[in-house]
This record gives sequence, structure tokens and C-alpha cells, in this order.
Amino acid sequence: MPRKFGGRRRVVMERITNQRRVSVTFAKRYSGIFIKVRDLCTLCGVKLAILLLSPTLKPYSLGVPNVDAVVNLFLGQNHVLPCSTTSHHKEFLREIKIKELNTHLTNILGHLECLKKAEKELNKKRDESQENGWWGAPIENLGIEELEQLKVAMLELKVPGSILSARTPHGLIL
Repeated sequence: MPRKFGGRRRVVMERITNQRRVSVTFAKRYSGIFIKVRDLCTLCGVKLAILLLSPTLKPYSLGVPNVDAVVNLFLGQNHVLPCSTTSHHKEFLREIKIKELNTHLTNILGHLECLKKAEKELNKKRDESQENGWWGAPIENLGIEELEQLKVAMLELKVPGSILSARTPHGLIL
């Protein structure tokens, strides 16, 4: 069965006449060119500047360490380049990482404060419910209604098939 598509084929290097295809091809390829320039500068330690003019006459430029420094060096106006691009890049990445970590820390601290407030409220509600609960009082101090509630609760515990009734390790049924 023959293939329907050609797969990766070698592109013939000739001028593209369709203006729309020219714009699409430029958009796909210029970022690749910039990546190759950056890689060449990193691997070989060269200083390089590239200027591109898009089909719509929009300029694009990239220079390592920057376009002005490379052009000035090329023209002989400045023999000493500023600090290396690698250290600038590392410092830039370090600052970004610090900002991300600070943001993350701030979010965690805010979440921790919310959890502490919720814990205080829950503890307060637990203490209030234990103080007001009839089950915590001695049986002698319970009224008729509370004794009836206690009886119903005890019967529910004793009913087979309820969640709390089960055989204990000694074989007793609660």
C-alpha cells in the first residue's frame, strides 16, 4: 500500500512566490534561527548579532551579549564587552526562581494562616459542644428528655447491622 504523505522530504531551496506561504514560512523559521544563534554563542563562546527583516518589513534582532555591543565591537568603537552573557543569563534565571519561590512561600503562609484560624474555630466549637452536650453529664443529672435520647442512642448501637455494632475480639456483640 503506497504512502499517502511524503513524510519529511528535502525542501527545494527556491524563492516562494505565494505571499501567504512566505509569511507562514518566515514565522516558522525565524525562531529556529534565533535558537541556533543562541546555541552557537553558548557552545563556542562567540559574540554574534543577527538582524532579520520580515516580509512585512518588521525588524527582528538578536545579539549575544547584545546587538549594540557586537556592532560596536565590529566597528571598533568598543573593545571591551560588558559582563558575559552567561552570567547575565544565570542571574536572570536566579531572580526568576527567587520570585517564584517567594510567591510560593507567600501562598503557603497564607494557607497556613487560614488553617490556623479554622483550627481555632473548630476547637472552640468542639469545646462548646462538649460543654453543652447531655452525653457528657452524669446520668443522675439528666432529665427525662435526655434519658430518652440516651436510651434511643444506646438501642441504635445495639441494633445488628448498624455501623457501630460489631463483634469484639472476645465474641461479644455491642
